[in-house]
Amino acid sequence: MNATEVIDVTRDGLVVILQIGAPVMLIALGVGLVISLFQALTQIQEMTLTFVPKILVIFVALIFLFPFMLGVLTAYTEGLFSRIATGG
Repeated sequence: MNATEVIDVTRDGLVVILQIGAPVMLIALGVGLVISLFQALTQIQEMTLTFVPKILVIFVALIFLFPFMLGVLTAYTEGLFSRIATGG
């Protein structure tokens, strides 16, 4: 395995990480912004109001996005195994 193949595998791995992590993080960001706006408008500064809805929405998002995440990981793993089997 030469340097260009290592760079390709690393790049593909980073793309997979972004594909898996970005949707959940963007959903959490959106929920956080909505909650922050609600807190600023009502002047309620309760810390649990920030975390509990965000955690619940992240769990729901993970449940719905799990098939997509599994598909991306499976495709990456199969590609990686095929590269190993063919010797690079």
